[in-house]
Amino acid sequence: MSSPSNLAQHQSFAGVRLQKHADYQRAYALSRKRQSSSLSWFLAIRPPDSPIEPKRTRVGLTVGKVIGKAHERNRIKRRMRDIVRRHLNLLPAGCDLILHPRRTVLTIEFTKLEAELVRILKQAQSDAQKHAPRE
Repeated sequence: MSSPSNLAQHQSFAGVRLQKHADYQRAYALSRKRQSSSLSWFLAIRPPDSPIEPKRTRVGLTVGKVIGKAHERNRIKRRMRDIVRRHLNLLPAGCDLILHPRRTVLTIEFTKLEAELVRILKQAQSDAQKHAPRE
């Protein structure tokens, strides 16, 4: 029988991707910027009247050209997608999360990046519970 952690390792990141430009803009407008040592991140709690499934969480990754060449940006995105895919169970329900890596992510060890992203996901979960609309 599969444990929840094994199940999360086999799920796809594609199902939780933030895809449309308008969705990114809406998430930026509803959130405030937070910082960690190698990432900036935005957490937007969707209002109850949102047309998107209430419990669905979406994650967006934005890696600007200032970070490096295309192969470096793609490597960062692959690493971050893999970490998020491994920890889908930590994503807060009903939120949009956007992650902006800094250049230091190019040289950071994978385990340190994973630990930082897990800490961010737990913080996002905590923030979402604090600010969730009461029913």
